[in-house]
Amino acid sequence: MKRLILMAVFAACLPFKELTAQVEKPKLIVGIVVDQMRIDYLYRFEDKFSDNGFKRLMRDGFFGRNTHYNYVPTYTGPGHASVFSGTTPSVHGIIANDWYSKAIKKKINCVDDSTVTAVGNANGGKSYSPINMLSTNLADELKIATQGEAVVVGVSIKNRGAILPGGHFPNGAYWFDDKTGNFVTSTYYKKQLPGWVIAFNKRKLAREYMTGQWETLLPIAQYTESGPDDNPYEVKLGNSKQPVFPYDLTAIRKKDGDYGSLPRTPFGNTIVADLAKSAIAGEQMGKDDVTDLLTVSFSSTDYIGHLFGPDAKEIEDCYLRLDKDLADLFAYLDEEVGQGEYTVFLTADHAVAQVPQFLIDKKIPAGYIKQKPIESIVIRGIEEKYGKADWIESVSNDQIFLNHRVLNEKKINKNEFMDDMISILLTFQGIKNVFKGTDMNTREYSKGIRSRLQLGYNVKRSGDLLLVYEPGWFQTGYGKTGTTHGSGYNYDTHVPLLMYGKGIPAGYNSVKPISITDIVPTLCLLYEINLPNGANGQPIEEVFQNNQ
Repeated sequence: MKRLILMAVFAACLPFKELTAQVEKPKLIVGIVVDQMRIDYLYRFEDKFSDNGFKRLMRDGFFGRNTHYNYVPTYTGPGHASVFSGTTPSVHGIIANDWYSKAIKKKINCVDDSTVTAVGNANGGKSYSPINMLSTNLADELKIATQGEAVVVGVSIKNRGAILPGGHFPNGAYWFDDKTGNFVTSTYYKKQLPGWVIAFNKRKLAREYMTGQWETLLPIAQYTESGPDDNPYEVKLGNSKQPVFPYDLTAIRKKDGDYGSLPRTPFGNTIVADLAKSAIAGEQMGKDDVTDLLTVSFSSTDYIGHLFGPDAKEIEDCYLRLDKDLADLFAYLDEEVGQGEYTVFLTADHAVAQVPQFLIDKKIPAGYIKQKPIESIVIRGIEEKYGKADWIESVSNDQIFLNHRVLNEKKINKNEFMDDMISILLTFQGIKNVFKGTDMNTREYSKGIRSRLQLGYNVKRSGDLLLVYEPGWFQTGYGKTGTTHGSGYNYDTHVPLLMYGKGIPAGYNSVKPISITDIVPTLCLLYEINLPNGANGQPIEEVFQNNQ
């Protein structure tokens, strides 16, 4: 028995790489985020996918079928920051896409930076950087680990989709300017666009993709995994008379006067895939033994999902076309970097809810929250007890920010004041619960919605009251059409996780619970990279089983 104990102690003291076979580091890591991707799209559309896109990752890599976001709110900015940092908004500070700043008393964007200007846009103007992200991420730690030799580039239609994954000092981050159809950056990164981006912009691909029609990739009669093309739950695209195929992209572009509708077509994904390939060639990524990192965020899935909902023909066509874009990108990586020489991981920044009106029509409980009527009734109720004053500074992201200056001046008991507001709020249909920010900051929650709210709560940036809606309820700007995301329910938290490449087990399907914050710790331990400084996710043990 003593000998067994000594052996166990000795094994525990061994370095990690002596317990597992050392994995060669890839020449290139490609981190892909598909904006608003529900996991069921992989199952529903699988029969129509090619063998070399999504199926290649599912067949030849690791498939985490039970991967979830572990915090609220499930938005794009927090999602991208969390995937690549291995932590949650409570630590990295990206609490939403936009939020009310208590410090400067106005709303800011998650990548706003007033100290920089646009590069590549003739109009100049304000621009963006990762300045609001408070922790390091995979990109930062890879750059530090290689003494700056690793090449890191982020590309996306959305600025936040390019900026947040790329970390604080990448070689570049590039996003789409819908006025010019060009990809741009900011002076945070460079004073001028590199030659390869200039050459890419000269190809005028945005104009090419917004010419002609958007028709289904396959005959529309084959799209049996989605609902009727003409239905009452969809928003019209551009100046289209009906949300049905085909869409006249030339007419839409001329009506827009710019390229604002390109992201709302599948070709917004295609142009990002084109840019990703140009980045690999232009930056000579994956050409030496130092691991590089390319982050690619496909945003058109989100734009189309918001407009048409998860059961639309448009969303099915979008994913079939994205599958083709992915297959082309993987073939390019095979050729330029070498098959077996790179690693890909693919996930989503959040999923999406069903259109509430669709659920209502199916006699399933759901509904819409109208913020302004709620605000007015709450204020009226508060005024009956406390008198008239500017009690509320802001309401955003389902959070209420109180005016602490007024509360202090009137010597109001804040806890009692919040209790009174909560009592009023809970009278509204669709509001399930309301939690205090002070509880998020002073108590420790380990499970359920309180835990997810706490992991999304940042004491310096989040509000005083946090609203939770019933399942199927949300605020929306689309009326009874279109959909959105942001909750802590499964329909918003459950996303795919696909990993493929060096050291990744092939053909491995897992149904064990995985948090989105586990992805980067897994990669860091697998490839011996320091963990991001705020990371609190855990490595996915099953990924290491083939390396023991």
